[in-house]
Amino acid sequence: MVKYNSDRQLTIEEFKTPFQTSLLSDNRWVKLSKVVPWDRFASAYMAMMNVDFGRPGISPRIVLGALIIKHIEKLDDRGVIAAIQENIYMQYFIGLKEFTAQPVFDPSLFVDIRKRAGHKVFDSLNVELIKSVIEKDEKKKNLKKKDTDNTNAKNKGKMQADATVADQYITYPTDNGILNQSRKQCEKFIDKLYTKSGKEGVKPRTYRREIDKAYLDYSKQKKKREATHRKMTRKLLECVKRDIKHINSMLDVFESKGSLFPLKHPEQRMFWVINTAYGQQKFMYDTKTHSCPDRIVSIFQPHVRPIPRGKTKAQIEFGSKLGVSLDNGFARINTFSWNAYHEGGDLINQVESYKELHGHYPELVQVDKIYATRENRSWLKERNIRITAMALGRRKNKENETYYQKRKRRREAAERNHIEGKFGQGKNGYNLNEIRARLKSTSESWVACIFFIMNLILYEKGCFFGSILAKVNIILVSIKEYMEQILVITFPEEDYLPKEMNLKYL
Repeated sequence: MVKYNSDRQLTIEEFKTPFQTSLLSDNRWVKLSKVVPWDRFASAYMAMMNVDFGRPGISPRIVLGALIIKHIEKLDDRGVIAAIQENIYMQYFIGLKEFTAQPVFDPSLFVDIRKRAGHKVFDSLNVELIKSVIEKDEKKKNLKKKDTDNTNAKNKGKMQADATVADQYITYPTDNGILNQSRKQCEKFIDKLYTKSGKEGVKPRTYRREIDKAYLDYSKQKKKREATHRKMTRKLLECVKRDIKHINSMLDVFESKGSLFPLKHPEQRMFWVINTAYGQQKFMYDTKTHSCPDRIVSIFQPHVRPIPRGKTKAQIEFGSKLGVSLDNGFARINTFSWNAYHEGGDLINQVESYKELHGHYPELVQVDKIYATRENRSWLKERNIRITAMALGRRKNKENETYYQKRKRRREAAERNHIEGKFGQGKNGYNLNEIRARLKSTSESWVACIFFIMNLILYEKGCFFGSILAKVNIILVSIKEYMEQILVITFPEEDYLPKEMNLKYL
């Protein structure tokens, strides 16, 4: 049964709100607010700003809280501000003292925030989380914190390492696609320069209608022969070359008249990128190759490079290559590169970072075969660090492993998959494979923020389960004491109790 009364829409003043009641303590934003290192981020964020000049900035807690909400909820910049504006728990999370219906800041400010908070700031926050976990473990074991410079400390712990690519959210690059985008941008520059010149003389011909029709017919073909590709490439190269020549001629006219330079800095940069992309495409067309050094795959993001990965889904990925290490479930970005490189060279730096953080080397390094180079093997052997890789050379026939040794070796090799799961969490849960920032600096900040949030969620879960285990431990202790009292009452004489009997299992 459904009850419905056709009443008029209530006004905002008539609508009753539950804001007079207190917030629920078990809400996810309330629990997460207790574990975020707000003060550490505030000090790192304010260090990049001028404290004596300019208008007062936005609170660092609001900045970090908005970034966390953005990546947890997978919202765009405008969606984050709208969500905070509508959700009282989110406003509590970012540090507001009372509910407000006004936006906390303009969404366009996210770009400046990402420029300031680079990946190094978020890596320092990850270090703070790992250090707090180490301190808790030492308190539980009643161990004193050892000096980080003690090189004679015994190796302890495990470290996983691997590399991945944070894909940029760009169109899949093709040679003709890049040339066609370059052609359209050049046509926009010609239109702007002709308008700024007062429309003097005859406007340069670009044949844009003809080439648009030809490219549309080309793109509609499902199966294209090599000759079809080269024919379209030749047409686009001619168009881009002609447009670049027209733009240079029009700029010379402005210079001869002593006028101000008509193109803005982003437009100048775009024109330089187009010239570079044209030179690369012309080189590959003339030499009949499909590769060149520092190849541009997007004229709007020229810092992106093709990264060969050899995966089943995609042989080549386009984005930044990350060398990541995993320490007790917490991930750190040790290498951030926009060019393809051999990830085997990251291992020594990752192990040294582990020692700098813990004060000792790890007892075991869990990596795949690409890290097991001779240089890495000898470096690890000098420091008594084991590696999950088969020994070099022919295996001895008489070498027999016990069941325990075989099971231990397989378990340690399988534990390396934890870092693969961390990559899957970032790409499936936080869109690590769809980085939508366009600038190089903002993309790096975007990626680093995702790793920080994954570590933050793990830290929050550890605090939650740690409190539960503490309560369970208290209950078990009380049960043990109660059972001891019952046994003493039931068996008052000690002779009835065997001497080897104890209550360690209660």
